[in-house]
Amino acid sequence: MLAVLRNRVFARLFCAQVVALAGTGLLTIALGLLAYDLAGRHAGAILGTALTIKMVAYVGLAPVITALVARLPRKPVLIAADLVRAAMALCLPFITETWQIYVVIFLLQSASATFTPAFQSLIPLILKDPRDYTYALSLSRLAYDMEALVSPAAAALLLTVMSYHELFIGTVAGFLISATLVAFTAVPRPGAPGEPQPSLWHRTTLGTRIFWRNRKLRSLLALNLAVAAPTALVLVNTVVYVRDVLHRPGSDLAVALACFGAGSMAVALAVPRVLDRFGDRAVMLTGAALIPPALGAAAAVMFMASQGVGWWPLLGLWFVLGAATSAVITPSSRLLREAATEGTLPYVFTAQFSLSHACYLLSYPVAGWIGAAAGLGWAAAALTILAILGSAGAFLSWPRKTFSGPGPAVTEEQAIEQPAEQSVQRRH
Repeated sequence: MLAVLRNRVFARLFCAQVVALAGTGLLTIALGLLAYDLAGRHAGAILGTALTIKMVAYVGLAPVITALVARLPRKPVLIAADLVRAAMALCLPFITETWQIYVVIFLLQSASATFTPAFQSLIPLILKDPRDYTYALSLSRLAYDMEALVSPAAAALLLTVMSYHELFIGTVAGFLISATLVAFTAVPRPGAPGEPQPSLWHRTTLGTRIFWRNRKLRSLLALNLAVAAPTALVLVNTVVYVRDVLHRPGSDLAVALACFGAGSMAVALAVPRVLDRFGDRAVMLTGAALIPPALGAAAAVMFMASQGVGWWPLLGLWFVLGAATSAVITPSSRLLREAATEGTLPYVFTAQFSLSHACYLLSYPVAGWIGAAAGLGWAAAALTILAILGSAGAFLSWPRKTFSGPGPAVTEEQAIEQPAEQSVQRRH
């Protein structure tokens, strides 16, 4: 797996991703503690609203921004996005009102909506070999798990010697280092500069049209909903459950989130071998099948918290949920790569980015608002229902005997004119 790091371009971009996500991990912990300071037991509602605003930026802005910057050199786009994120993170230690959180989060995540799809669509251009690309996906998943594992552990140590406000400085440093690494990387340029430019509306909706015409990508939409449910429960309600229900210290919030990351990391390490043996469908649908029962068990634990059932079952369930979500997320970009040409890659990755976060736009308010109004157990129960719907939809729309891919990768013109399900059958 580590052999792909011999590619210097990928290695530098991967390092940029790692440091930026490490900073984001510190942001997650510090933001949860800031919300708790401002609202106490209602912190879940603040986090749910803040994350909903984040999703609005992702869903509404990502396709438009990708269309606007489609023909621009990607290096300055990535650097500018990192600098904006650093500036917004620098504002967070000075926040004293709830509304200020919402404004800063919107601007910061708008920059992330620019950076992430552009970054993800670069990787298949750099690593042409399918096996190398699969290894890169696993490494990328591990980088995301750094946010949920290493960063919380570092936060737990740092919180013993400093206030959570100072953790935001680590976020700023992460984005600045990421921008520096990108600046010294030879980033591939998109397309041929002399090609005619389609309309803005055509470019904005292109990725969604490709999704709609590909059966496996339609199944991926349902899988996105299954993944959004446990992610919302973990990110929104862990701080309330740990601090307000179990009355544990702030450092234990980092421990709980680290268990979620550890489960995800364990699966990401095994994914290349497992995919070779079982294929995308078996791995991704197995992960989707595990999510609803684990969420149901989490709901039961939260309902029984008053009876002394809480901390250790929570850690175990967070590990299982992390593993299940990683089994779905890690291979997903392989489906995207199959469905696109080099010219449509940015649009397909942006569509996945936007459509997947549309599911979070539903799950985050459920986790935050139901948790604040009716209790964490009821929030977990509602999210279990969402996960069941997503998992069932994925199984129904991705039957065992199906085409392995979209056939000839879909160009911008073909996204409108022809279906994207013409391919040689293979085992999945």
